[in-house]
Amino acid sequence: MRRRAKAPAAPLPQRDGIDPVRVRLPEDPDGVWTTVRDHLLDRYAAAVGAGRVEEMLRQGRFVGVDGPVAGDEPYTVGRYLWFHRDFPAETPVPFPIGVVHRDERILVVDKPHFLATMPRGRHVTETAMARLRRELGLPRLQPAHRLDRLTAGLVLFVVREEDRGAYQTLFRDRLVRKEYEAVAPYDPAVELPVTVRSRIEKERGVMAAREVPGEPNSESRIELLRSAGGLGWYRLVPVTGRTHQLRVHMNALGLPILHDPVYPVVRADGPEDFARPLQLLARTLEFTDPFTGDDVRFESRLALSGRG
Repeated sequence: MRRRAKAPAAPLPQRDGIDPVRVRLPEDPDGVWTTVRDHLLDRYAAAVGAGRVEEMLRQGRFVGVDGPVAGDEPYTVGRYLWFHRDFPAETPVPFPIGVVHRDERILVVDKPHFLATMPRGRHVTETAMARLRRELGLPRLQPAHRLDRLTAGLVLFVVREEDRGAYQTLFRDRLVRKEYEAVAPYDPAVELPVTVRSRIEKERGVMAAREVPGEPNSESRIELLRSAGGLGWYRLVPVTGRTHQLRVHMNALGLPILHDPVYPVVRADGPEDFARPLQLLARTLEFTDPFTGDDVRFESRLALSGRG
C-alpha cells in the first residue's frame, strides 16, 4: 500500500493561538465535484450555510500552497486547502494560568477552573492551549492529556510536537500517578478510606455519565484528609480515567463535590458563576520522564476555597 505523502506546511499563520483547518480533497470516483466550490458546499454548507461558504470563497479565506483558492478552480483529488473557521463568541475566563515548571520539552501549568484544556465545541480561543501559545510565544504547544474544563490544577503540555507521543504514552499506559483534592459534604457514616470500582458509561450528547451494571471499568481511592463545618477535604486517587469518574464516584458515596453542576442534578444551562467553582483540584502528577529517566513530581500551587 502506498503511503500518503506528508502534508505541506500550512501557508496560513495561527490566529489567536489556533491552527488553520487543513482539508485534503478526497477521492471522487463518481465525479460529483467538478470544482472546488462543489466540494466545499457539500462539505460545509449544512454546518455554516451555503451563503457563508460562498462568502469565504469571495474573501479568499480558503488558501492553497500557492495562495487563495477560487471556487471555480477544477477539483483535484489530494489537493490541500487551509482556512480559519469563524470562532464563537466566548466569555473570558478571569483567572490566570500559573506556570509550575518549564523546560525545553515540557510545560506544567495550573489550569484554572472553567478553562478548557484544548479547543472543543464552543470553547476555542478561551482554552489553556490557545492562551499559553499566545502568552508564552510557544506556537507548537500541545497538551499531553486533558483535564476537565470545570476542574482546576495540573496539566502537562509538550513544547515540541515530536516529543508529544512519548508523554501521551505515559498517560495512556497509566504510568502517571495522579492525586486530586476535593471538598464535599462530610458524613461520618461513610467509611473511609475506600476503593470504589464500578462500570461508568457516558453517552455522546448527554451531560452526565452514569454507573451501570457490569464489569467495572473505573477505580478510585478516596480518603478523608480533614473535616470542618460540615464539609470534608478529600484525597482522590484515580487508577483509571473515565469521563467524570471522580465526580461520579463521590456522588455515588453520597458525597457530591461542592458546586458540581452535573452531579447529583444537572443544572440548567446559563452564564458561568465564576464565584462558585467546582471544588475539585488536580493536586499532583508523578512519573518517570521518558527522555531523562528522572522520577519527577509536580504539585499544584492552587487551593480550594471550600466556600459554600
